Amino acid sequence: MVKTVLKLLPLLALALSCTSASGDGVHFTWEKFVMDGSRTGATAPNAQNVKEALGTVENTTYSAPNGKVFTQGCVVDAASALIAAQEKMSRLKEVVGYAPREMNAHFPESELSNMTVDLVARETARLTGRKVDIGVVNKGGIRVDMPQGDVVLDDIVSMFPFKNYLCYVSLKGSELERLFEFLARRRRPECLSGVKFVIDGNKVGKLLIGGKPLDRNKTYGVATVDFLLDGGDSLYLARNASELIVCEQTILNVVEPYIRNLAAEGKQIEYCTDGRIEILNPEKK
Repeated sequence: MVKTVLKLLPLLALALSCTSASGDGVHFTWEKFVMDGSRTGATAPNAQNVKEALGTVENTTYSAPNGKVFTQGCVVDAASALIAAQEKMSRLKEVVGYAPREMNAHFPESELSNMTVDLVARETARLTGRKVDIGVVNKGGIRVDMPQGDVVLDDIVSMFPFKNYLCYVSLKGSELERLFEFLARRRRPECLSGVKFVIDGNKVGKLLIGGKPLDRNKTYGVATVDFLLDGGDSLYLARNASELIVCEQTILNVVEPYIRNLAAEGKQIEYCTDGRIEILNPEKK
């Protein structure tokens, strides 16, 4: 379903408000910690194996999965709180797919980032009925890795926690040229679809869209997210756009059904890198 359609006159900038701070001005950061269960043998539970994965608490005694028994200290309190939360979290512990290996998002390209931006490009084209030539999604919007083994809904929700709505933007080739020159100078190309992009030093060494050199006078269809329309990660994809369509669906709304459909078809969660982005001569200025 299409949320908003805007026809923009040439040279008209679209003003949107994007911020990463909460209402009281507090900024949040993300850190990842490895929980190895070395003291208790605890592992991440799904909806069906809470007792086996986390153990049990009776009165003030915690019986851990590895057989150890704790009767005092913070371990008992932490286990009690974690086990008590599982009922409310049970929906998120549903197994929705299986990944034969871990997938993470990293520069210049990765299996997870390619999968994400390719899905955004495909679904944006389907939802809007527009021809999508390229996809651009911020790699920072992918917050956690795809784990190896059973993938639960919580993994996908944690992967895409932000309400980044799919968008279609129509841009002249000259605007895309400036975008890719900026990405080359920054040497952080983000998640890209439909392109062959080579950064040489801090300049564009090669740029193909749909297998062809960029045409500065051609109008291209770009699939992206609303966070990048007006300043997110220093990108302004709506600036000088001739058309903008904002959809109801977020990235999560696209990735979750994709994972579920794979499972329904008996398929595993797999993707590939294809050399769409290369960075050469890192020392070259």
